Amino acid sequence: MSIDLTEETITAAVQETFEGCPDARMRTVFVMLVQHLHDFAREVRLTSEEWFTAVDFLERVGRICGPTRQEFVLLSDILGLSVLVDQINHGNGSATDSTLLGPFYVEGRPRAENGADISGGVPGMPLFFTGTVVDAEGRPVAGADVDTWHSDSEGFYDVQQQDQLRGEPAMRALLSTDDGGRFSYRSIVPRYYPVPTDGPCGEILRAAGRSPMRPEHIHFWFHAKGFDPLVTMLFRGDDPYLERDAVFGAKRSLVADFVQHERGETAPDGTAMTEPFQTVEWTFTLAAAQE
Repeated sequence: MSIDLTEETITAAVQETFEGCPDARMRTVFVMLVQHLHDFAREVRLTSEEWFTAVDFLERVGRICGPTRQEFVLLSDILGLSVLVDQINHGNGSATDSTLLGPFYVEGRPRAENGADISGGVPGMPLFFTGTVVDAEGRPVAGADVDTWHSDSEGFYDVQQQDQLRGEPAMRALLSTDDGGRFSYRSIVPRYYPVPTDGPCGEILRAAGRSPMRPEHIHFWFHAKGFDPLVTMLFRGDDPYLERDAVFGAKRSLVADFVQHERGETAPDGTAMTEPFQTVEWTFTLAAAQE
């Protein structure tokens, strides 16, 4: 390793230390990471104080992370990196558009039967969702696993209300499509909400004068044998934040009709409703897995 390195020679010296890496992809990624990281520091003339601030910031991002909060995912989201990676890997247009996973997905979701109420008893206007999963030729995909999760009518997810819900999951479930590729559930209408701003990512948003708001949406994650996984969302078309999503995840192709119904009408499951409710129907197309 060289000594007496300078601003001009340090980058190549660090890159050379990866020449013996047997994993070619890892070698490429780190060589390029060092190149762009060093170029960034030189371009902005990064000061020592700014370097200390950045290291402290990343340390605090790590400290606030936990099983129900992924601040590093949120950091990637608000910097647009999550959407960029998604576009690099899923921008071929052969299936329903993908978008962000988001920081509120959790593994510990209950499995539910089609037609079940997944609201967990959280109050709100009833929502009946009916989905169909098909392949690129429009044929139904049976037996697909469907993860779904969303906020409540005040914009909070269950993991943000651990005390009120006593740790029980709500407004999320794992379902499976039937022989016709269909799945359905009852829940409550979600609402737009701000991304968490009580942590380090909130400091960035406030310093930049950026809105923390996300438009109303429902999350989905599909897995089916023979198909690429699909992570996507559906958005309400008249949402006031649709054009300025804090994490850049909204897409016109994923705008759905949240149809308003009055009390006395019959819900999709045959229930005669005594209160207003909404319905959403959507067909999701999966792309065949690449060999």
